[in-house]
Amino acid sequence: MNLPLFLAKRFFSNNDEKRKISKPAIRIATAGVAIGLAVMIISVCVVLGFKHTIRDKVVGFGSHITVSDFMSIQSGEQFPICINDSIINLLKNTSGITHVQKYAMKQGILKTDNDFLGVVFKGVGPDFDTTFISSYMVEGSLPHFSDSTSSNKIVVSQMIANKLKLKVGDRIYSYFVGNNDDVRTRRFTIEGIYETNLKRFDESLCFTDFYTAVKLNGWEEDQASGAELTVSDFDLLNDIAMNIEEKIDHQIDHYGETYLSTTILKSYPQIFAWLNLLDLNIWIILALMMAVAGFTIISGLLIIILERTNTIGLLKAIGTRNSTIRKTFLWFSVFIVGKGLIIGNLIALAICLFQRYTGFFQLDANSYYVSTVPIEINPIIILLLNIATLLICILVLIAPSYLISHIHPAKSMRYE
Repeated sequence: MNLPLFLAKRFFSNNDEKRKISKPAIRIATAGVAIGLAVMIISVCVVLGFKHTIRDKVVGFGSHITVSDFMSIQSGEQFPICINDSIINLLKNTSGITHVQKYAMKQGILKTDNDFLGVVFKGVGPDFDTTFISSYMVEGSLPHFSDSTSSNKIVVSQMIANKLKLKVGDRIYSYFVGNNDDVRTRRFTIEGIYETNLKRFDESLCFTDFYTAVKLNGWEEDQASGAELTVSDFDLLNDIAMNIEEKIDHQIDHYGETYLSTTILKSYPQIFAWLNLLDLNIWIILALMMAVAGFTIISGLLIIILERTNTIGLLKAIGTRNSTIRKTFLWFSVFIVGKGLIIGNLIALAICLFQRYTGFFQLDANSYYVSTVPIEINPIIILLLNIATLLICILVLIAPSYLISHIHPAKSMRYE
């Protein structure tokens, strides 16, 4: 029989009402562990949800890897590059690449009777992955984007629609300046309105047919602004990007233009640097909550040891070793921590699930780029938090448990 475990079970299940001191101590210690763990789980779920939501929005607009003209990446202006079937197949056959789509960009001006606004038209074709933008449509629908004909339909953001007082079905004139300073006019129909709350893109980006953007730029049929690549695993982005670099970087197309690839991390370093700063906040929260849980369980154990001084003296008097008694109280602490972990998990998961399915807690979209607090529940991380909390709480109790060694049997029998 495991004597320490047996005694710990008896102590923990003892409902003696005379123990007026230890009961509040146990409740406080349990509450400290529960609150600490709940705060840690909620914090991690919120930060993970926030980081991945913002990351997915940026990737949704720009893809994981972009292959374009060398001058486009270096200067920020749009220069055409050949994106034909052979190039697309070469990119698709790269390990880790799940999707390839070509695109063409063109700057223009949307004008109504009372106002005008400079925007960027992104031309996309049938290969365009609509998963991202479809999830943020607030009105209307996505048209069938074509690379062979022009439907004269566009999708604008809610921010653009508000500024120009547009709605689905409205027709609006657009003006484009050509290479020879000639002005071209197109009349588009508003087919849909999206809203991602990512101001950097919402304030200027519209979607239209790939064919339209290419013709407005005066490019050849096999030219485009570039190709957007989606990877299977974001954590392997740099490795996959290196493979793309080896295959296509610094190659010359038949127009004499140079290919160059870049990742989303390099295209928007400020956004991802900001997101990485959130990790520091998480570590600070975890350290503080671990400290709270540790101090409450230590104080609880010390109170329980003092309250059980007579019992400790009796055990010593019948020959029980100090190590056995210490293990008894450590097992007792495991039960307290375990109960706190169960309560903490229930509280945290209840709050996270409530927010995830109701969106009750709101945020200022202009400041945080999301309208509600995002939640991402990661079972592995939650399990690791539980294990870490249990281990740390037990480790910090080893030193206080040596107080038992200083309790003298004869004196403890008379202790009140």
